Amino acid sequence: MHFTPSSAREHFSALNQSYNDQSVLFLDGPGGSQVPGSVLKAMTDYLGRYNSNLGGHYFSSKQTVELVARARHHGKALLNAEQADNIVFGANMTSLTFQLSRAIARDWQRNDEIIVTALDHYSNVSSWQQAAEDRGAVVKQVKVDESDCTLDIDHLESLICDKTRLIAVTYASNITGSITDIKRVVELAQKVGALVYVDAVHYAPHALIDVQDLKCDFLVCSAYKFFGPHLGLAYISPMWLQSLKPYKVQPATDVGPGRFETGTQNFEAMAGFVEAVRYLAHWGKGQSLRQQLESAFMDMSHHEEQISRYFLERLSRCESLSLYGIADPSHKRRTPTFALRSSKHSPEMMAKFLGEQNICVWNGHFYALGLVKQLGLEDKGGVLRVGFMHYNTLEEVDRFFDAIEHIL
Repeated sequence: MHFTPSSAREHFSALNQSYNDQSVLFLDGPGGSQVPGSVLKAMTDYLGRYNSNLGGHYFSSKQTVELVARARHHGKALLNAEQADNIVFGANMTSLTFQLSRAIARDWQRNDEIIVTALDHYSNVSSWQQAAEDRGAVVKQVKVDESDCTLDIDHLESLICDKTRLIAVTYASNITGSITDIKRVVELAQKVGALVYVDAVHYAPHALIDVQDLKCDFLVCSAYKFFGPHLGLAYISPMWLQSLKPYKVQPATDVGPGRFETGTQNFEAMAGFVEAVRYLAHWGKGQSLRQQLESAFMDMSHHEEQISRYFLERLSRCESLSLYGIADPSHKRRTPTFALRSSKHSPEMMAKFLGEQNICVWNGHFYALGLVKQLGLEDKGGVLRVGFMHYNTLEEVDRFFDAIEHIL
């Protein structure tokens, strides 16, 4: 099926509802996407027919075993992992990162160095700060280039040394939409034998990930950001899948991805995750699931680039609105996520006004504390964040600006 925004919108009941006799406009995708009907159905079908745990000698338990294998297969296709067993599930990205950070940090020594960035959501900062504190390691933070709110790669390079053990970095900023050159980060890390841990939560809905091409050691994302349920997803490279020592319960398995999956997993969320990947793939063409995803993301990314160009064009007419991020409409290293401030009104005031018109946006710091601190916005209410997904339209860009211009 060929992708168009209008055909995509037919899959999402949330996009076609009214509230207080007004249509709704979801521009809060970076905080969590809407969910297609096929995902909802898969979750209720599993809970209503097969709800069970693993390892039983009866039909619903066997169905659950097959579901977990299917979920890993779809995770492999989505991230282009080497094997399905390189995919690990958890409650969310934050919980997975805290858990994995403890296993990764086991062998750190006093005065080893860990690098985090000011561009990251603090789920990929606090985890490493606390793990480093436990081991007596030193944490350094990469600055942001304030001219366009991208990661300052030169500053990163200056921080790397023979003591560097790990670099934790975001694939794309959840505030400004700025995309990081992960392959360059990996190249720099490999020169000193450091690991690279990638937060792809914000990136995953907007472009297809290829962990083998990136050559990163770990990558994490969250299904609720790409049209699925609340479920964390981690890629662990083959080098570390069996050699890391996770904190785990005995006598739970010590073989494969199950080593990292503490307790009973959220099987209904896995069912929803499978359908979220299938939803994305069904817009594409190809023999394999990966090929279908590649084709689909190509079309969806093209549409999102159109939205970004049009949004920036309209923004250029609003003299009292400032953008934090890449302003060049032809620049492709950004997602359609925009951080704004007004010279007249606070981000919270604007978000409240828009919310009264069913225009859903967020305001604040979005847990990217390093960024808002460096920009001097921590005590000024942060920013107004506007984020588009593949199901948003150019007409919705107009509706947003018509409303915001009324405020200004």
